[in-house]
Amino acid sequence: MDAKAKVGTPVMEASFFLSEILGVRVTVDKKAIGKLDDLVIKEEEALPVVTHLVVSRPFGETAVIPWSAVANMDPKAVALSPGDLAPFVGKPDDRAVLLRDHILDKKAIDMDGREMEVVYDIKLVLRNGTLYVSDVDLSRYGLLRRMGLSGLANWFYSLGETIRDKTISWSYIQPLPEDLGSFRGNLRFKVLKEKLADIEPVDLADIFEEMEPDQRVQLFDALEAEHASDTLEEIEPSVQRDLVESLPVEKVAQLVDQMTTGQAADVLSILSGSEANGILKLLDPENAQKIRAIMDHHEERILDYATQEYIGFPPGYTVEKAQDEYRTAAKGKDVVMYIYVVDPQGRLLGVIDIKELLQAEDNALLKDVLVDNYISLEPDSTLKEAYEMFARYDYRALPITDQERKILGVVPYRDVMNLKHRFVE
Repeated sequence: MDAKAKVGTPVMEASFFLSEILGVRVTVDKKAIGKLDDLVIKEEEALPVVTHLVVSRPFGETAVIPWSAVANMDPKAVALSPGDLAPFVGKPDDRAVLLRDHILDKKAIDMDGREMEVVYDIKLVLRNGTLYVSDVDLSRYGLLRRMGLSGLANWFYSLGETIRDKTISWSYIQPLPEDLGSFRGNLRFKVLKEKLADIEPVDLADIFEEMEPDQRVQLFDALEAEHASDTLEEIEPSVQRDLVESLPVEKVAQLVDQMTTGQAADVLSILSGSEANGILKLLDPENAQKIRAIMDHHEERILDYATQEYIGFPPGYTVEKAQDEYRTAAKGKDVVMYIYVVDPQGRLLGVIDIKELLQAEDNALLKDVLVDNYISLEPDSTLKEAYEMFARYDYRALPITDQERKILGVVPYRDVMNLKHRFVE
């Protein structure tokens, strides 16, 4: 992507990788003076900023040019403002932090000093005339990009699962030492307790999986209950088991209580029978019975997977009123992507996708916007039937209704399709 910085002129945000600009021509008045060899950064409170460009010249000494002299930058070339280069000739200061020399291809290690990955590339963001370092790229895709094989990388990943970026925000990297003579080139990750709430559960799960057990328990204990519950669901089974076994049983019961029955069964199934029973005894008896039924395979009724935490609005609501109340109504709900339109007797009249709600006219009534030929499950539908229904229609949740169309609950896609213990043959 082109990234241009006009001196003194506000610019739109753009981003690119270090590998895309290293070695590009550096010009003054459209005449090449050398190639970009490195970038010097200074660590600020949030993200490091680029302060100088290191330019190698074919005939002459290296030049260290301040960022303020850059008139234009993109992955094809760097243009400098006209001026005398003599004051900038020389090598970078010994205390300067160089992205290529000090960061690129170095190991990234966790807080306990264990190796995690190699920094294959560095993401840069240009915003309002300032160039920031935003992330380090630890992915094999980053390595292929470095080699100029982005097309091959895209083709390779298209054969299997989608590309999983392993970019880590610089905000989770510890400050580099002031004395770079002692800097061995390893980046250390930091995860501050006050920052945990800002990290998505799936990303937080990746971080916890790289930690030592004691450290993992300490930081996990700092999470709010709902965030901890969502994160626990994302952690891979072996680490999940170690973490659950390290927590007080009352704490685990609290987390399990935040989950749907399918998710709870998924977590408890990795434990021994005695451990799972100890947790189940602390739960609401009805909820515990549903979870136990799933775990023991005694019943495969889809009702055991249903949640009551969905959004239901009456048919007389206007779209504007539904939009206004959505944020409040969605808090703590397990299913938030659909609005279920229900009459006073609890009959399901129809379903509205949240995207459709946002696009509808404000004064339209929900009864005129809803889809009434919805697909639903019956109370005696089996888990296998629900699995087949999800696979066929690609819905993200399915309601369960009785013969009178009364809604009995809603089953989220993930509770049926993504169960690690796979009850469906």
